[in-house]
Formats: sequence, C-alpha cells, structure tokens
Amino acid sequence: MDNKMKSTRDAYGEVLVELGKSDKNVVVLDADVSKATRTNKFAKEFPDRFFNCGCAEQNMIGVAAGLSLTGKIPFVSTFAVFAACRALDQIRNTICYPKLNVKIVATHGGITVGADGPSHQSIEDIAIMRVIPNMTVIVPADAADARKAIKASANFPGPVYIRLGRASVPMVTKEDTPYQIGKATILANGSDAAIITCGIMVAQALEAAKLLSQDGIEAMIINMHTIKPLDKETVLKVSQQVKVIVTVEEHSTIGGLGSAVAECISEDVSAAIGMVGLRDTFAESGDPCKLLIKYKLTPEEIVRKVKSLLGNR
Repeated sequence: MDNKMKSTRDAYGEVLVELGKSDKNVVVLDADVSKATRTNKFAKEFPDRFFNCGCAEQNMIGVAAGLSLTGKIPFVSTFAVFAACRALDQIRNTICYPKLNVKIVATHGGITVGADGPSHQSIEDIAIMRVIPNMTVIVPADAADARKAIKASANFPGPVYIRLGRASVPMVTKEDTPYQIGKATILANGSDAAIITCGIMVAQALEAAKLLSQDGIEAMIINMHTIKPLDKETVLKVSQQVKVIVTVEEHSTIGGLGSAVAECISEDVSAAIGMVGLRDTFAESGDPCKLLIKYKLTPEEIVRKVKSLLGNR
C-alpha cells in the first residue's frame, strides 16, 4: 500500500481534461457544484463544452440524454445522494430505458463526506443504481483505480454510474495494473477467508488482512470495483477456495456489494458469508474518521467478522 493520499474526485478532474483533449465529443454537465466535483478543471479548459445546469439535477439528466443522441459523450456530475435519489426517474426512464451513452460520475459517496451530515451522505446509491436495467455500476478503490474506470467508461457503451468519494484515501492499486470493467482485481492471496470489497474500504480490508495474518489467518483481498456487472466467475471460484467470505462497503448492507455477492453464491454456498457495512441506519454529521469508527467500518471490525465466521464453521 502506498502512503500517498489522494481523493478519487481529484483523479476525476484530471482525467476529464485528458479525455477532453483526446476526444472532442466529450462534454461535461454539472449541477452547480463543479468546484466540489472537480469538473471545474474541464470547464476552465473547455468552456464551450461545459454546461452548468444549476441545482436542477433532473433537467441535467434530460440535457445529457439529448446530447448523447447527437453523438456526444456526456459526463454528468453532482453529489451521489442527489444523482441517485433526486434524478432517479430521469436516469431510469430517459437514460437507462433507451440505453443511452451517458456517464454519471457522482462524488461524495458514503458517509465520509463527514460534516455535511445524513442529507448529503449517500448510503443507498449503489443499491438504487444496480437494480436499474442496463446500468453499469463502478466504485473505484483509489485515485489510480478511478483514473482507469473513467477512461474505460468513455469507451464503454451505455449508461455508467461511477461512485467517487470526497476524502483523500491511500493508493492501494497501481497505475499499470490491468483494468477491465466487470473484472475484479485480486490484491492479496489467502486460503482462509476472502474479503470482497470496494471503494475506500479496500484500504481498510488490506489493513485487516495484516492483522489477521498476525493470528495465522490468511485472507484474500478482492477489489470488486465493478458492482454491476458483478464478476460472478471470480466470486464463485473464490467461494470454493476459502472457508468464509466477508463483503465490506461504505454503503448499506441492503442492496449493495454484499447483496450482489450473496445473490451470486446463493445457489452454491460453500463458504459462510458475512457483511460489513451500514446496518439499515442513517449516519450523522461528524469527522469522517470518527464516523467510520462509530459505524464499524474499520479494519478491526472486518477482523472481528472474519474470526466470528471462522469460529462458527
């Protein structure tokens, strides 16, 4: 794990400019939060291809749909809670139903937006987006992962939802690691447990693996950056190789990564499965690190879950 810290939204801002230079069809729309989503970098470089739609997320999705029909590749950005909830009707019926080539890159996912509080903490967006037909759902682990995801999405046909964070996180993947939408990345090997995770929790899972190793428990760490389509081949293969599976996400345990993995192995459960995530609750305003501790999104909680499942085998 690299000690370098960088937010996935910062990587997004940089990659947008690169895409803008290489493809004149790339356009960017934002809901008056471009400084926070980092789309302001694109706006500065390509003002005639940037559209500030104001605090009107539903209209913004409609505009993006129209632009896509003219051959443009719209990247649409706002906070995750507003993209997934406020603009859901338009995303479902205007983007996904006709399978338009629109990329929704939502920042400020999860509870680590901190002091903005529960109104801005998106804990249900993965569940909402993955249930919509034709939608691809991606949750990058770090800045390098985000760069690859955004570049890949530009050449990936159809609707894509990419969930980014506000806080800076450790670099846990490498720039030169092969990346494919829909294909998980194994970051560490182990035969006792598999920790399947995404987003900022990948770093926490890697720390948990170190703690488990001290007790003689070897854990495989899987960066499941694409929630939909889920890499079922890897999940089913791993379920045959380990004793327990633990999913870890900065999201509700209802409908997110944990649910997707449980659905995948429901007809072939060789390993016991447990989930670490938000337990059907809103969080609260506070320091991001303290919120992770309070809501048990920590390496120590992952260790506890793995040991508990192993103890029941």
